[in-house]
Amino acid sequence: MPALANRSGALIPLLLLAACAAPATRRDASAPVASSVPAASPDRMVEIDGARLRVRIEGPETAPPIVLIHGFTFSLETWDGWAADLARDHRVIRYDLSGHGLSDPDPQARYGTADRVRQLKALLGRLGIARATLAGNSFGGLVAWNFAALFPDRVDRLVLIDSAAYSINGVTERPVPVPPAMRAYLSAPSPQAVAFSAAQIFAHPERLTPQRLELMRAMIARPGNGPALISHLEQFTLPEPTAQLRRITAPTLILWGSKDKVVPVDHADRLAAAIPNARRIVYEDVGHAPQEEAADRSLADLRAFLNDKP
Repeated sequence: MPALANRSGALIPLLLLAACAAPATRRDASAPVASSVPAASPDRMVEIDGARLRVRIEGPETAPPIVLIHGFTFSLETWDGWAADLARDHRVIRYDLSGHGLSDPDPQARYGTADRVRQLKALLGRLGIARATLAGNSFGGLVAWNFAALFPDRVDRLVLIDSAAYSINGVTERPVPVPPAMRAYLSAPSPQAVAFSAAQIFAHPERLTPQRLELMRAMIARPGNGPALISHLEQFTLPEPTAQLRRITAPTLILWGSKDKVVPVDHADRLAAAIPNARRIVYEDVGHAPQEEAADRSLADLRAFLNDKP
């Protein structure tokens, strides 16, 4: 797997600009990823500002809603370890960001954080959800906390899992140029490159099945996703966030893996210090995706947080 260079010239591993957890769906490695949702699927396609988003809604219609937002390059399957349990007493809404998974690329290539926040607001409006708990991993956390800062009356609680916020790898208010190696990877991901990427995300990549790795690869390789993901990186910024973080009023739970190679664990402390009414939990021997590598433990902590009276 090639490496990337940041502005200072130092080498950083592929996908460390913004990564997310690998999806948990078990799929036959020989089966192609469909370009649209089959008629029998529990998913639906919801058009938002010219782009169709794959949305999955589970749980009782009248239950309190919780929205789960995945990170860069992946899809709603990353939440499988949480969704089935949460759907017992919550309305669980998860979706593929535009240009990810089975969602369409945005017709105007709008992939900045502010664009993603507007897309989330429009999706909630389309679904008739006035207020919800938001949970996001990695880039999905960046979307979630920005939404909570801008629309505090729309968020009951906030859950940030190894979330992007403070600068990493030279990314600031300006994007880092996308190197040719990254463009090549996103345009045609090889199984070997995907395996290397997974090793940056998980503390124990050896526990991943071939089927999971193939789904990771197929979601990137789906027609249209590669150019969208490259465009996403061209627009990816991390401006100094503290002032915005202080605007968050929702009770906030911060979950982190101690062996995160993507976003350093000390960023959990920085987030907890900046966000009023925040608590943090760090999982030992876990990487960038606690909702998968520590599904049971993180779900138990999430449950305790959801049940706690503000």
